Amino acid sequence: MSTTPLTASLIDLAAQGQLPLHQHMDHATVAWISDHRPDLPPAPQPALRPQSKELLAHGGLPTRWWADPRLYTSLHGVRHAMRTAALAALLAEANDLGDGDATTAIIAAAIHDCQRRHDQDDCGHGARAAIWLAANADTVWGHFGLTATPRRIVQACTAIRLHDIPYEAFTADDKADHARAERITDVVKAADALDRYRLPKLKWWPDARYVREPAFDQLRGLAFNLVLVSERAHLAGASGSTAVRYALAEKGLV
Repeated sequence: MSTTPLTASLIDLAAQGQLPLHQHMDHATVAWISDHRPDLPPAPQPALRPQSKELLAHGGLPTRWWADPRLYTSLHGVRHAMRTAALAALLAEANDLGDGDATTAIIAAAIHDCQRRHDQDDCGHGARAAIWLAANADTVWGHFGLTATPRRIVQACTAIRLHDIPYEAFTADDKADHARAERITDVVKAADALDRYRLPKLKWWPDARYVREPAFDQLRGLAFNLVLVSERAHLAGASGSTAVRYALAEKGLV
C-alpha cells in the first residue's frame, strides 16, 4: 500500500514515480520550478502581428472540446494549450510564415492535446485530436472568427497528428505527411516542447535536440516566464484562460 499522502505535490510524486493520471499544479511545484530557473539569456522583446494577437485573445477554449473535462485544468489543459498557441505565434514570426500558415499553426497548437485521456504518456492522442479537428473544423475556426478551408484543415490535422511522434520514429507515411505541412508541423512540435517547463522533472524540460527549430533556444526564457507567471496567477485564483491572458499581456503578446 502506498504511503504517499493525498496532498503530495507533483514534484514529490514525480520523484517517487507516483504521478497520477490527472495532474494539477500546486504551490510547492511552482516554487520548485522557480528555484530551478535555467541559466538562459534574457528573453527578447517579442513582437506579434495584429492578426496573431487577435487569435490569442480567443484562446480561452471551451471545456467541451476536451475529451475528459478533468484535463481542462490539468497540466495538458487550457493553460498549456494557450501558452503553446502563443509560442507557435512567436515561432511563426521567427520563421517568417505568412498569415495563413501562422494562423494554421496557432489553431493547431491551441487544440493539439484536447483529446488526451490522461496526463501521463498517452500514445496516439495526437491522432485522436486530428480526427476530432477534422470532424469539428467549422466550429474550431469559427471560434477564432475564421472560416476553415480544406487545405488549412489538412495542414492543421497533420501537425496535430505528428506532434507526439518523435522525428526519428516517423514512418514513411509520417514523412510524406510531414513534407506536405513541414513548416507548420515543426512550429507546433517546437511550441509544445517549449512549454515543458511546467513538468515536475528537469529531464522533461525543453531540449532542442528533439525539435527542428532554429529559434527554439532564443524563446526558452520567455517560455519559462509564461509558465511561471500564468501558473502563479492560476493558483492565486484566476481561471486558466484568465491566468494565461494575464501572462501574455505582461509580455505584450495580446
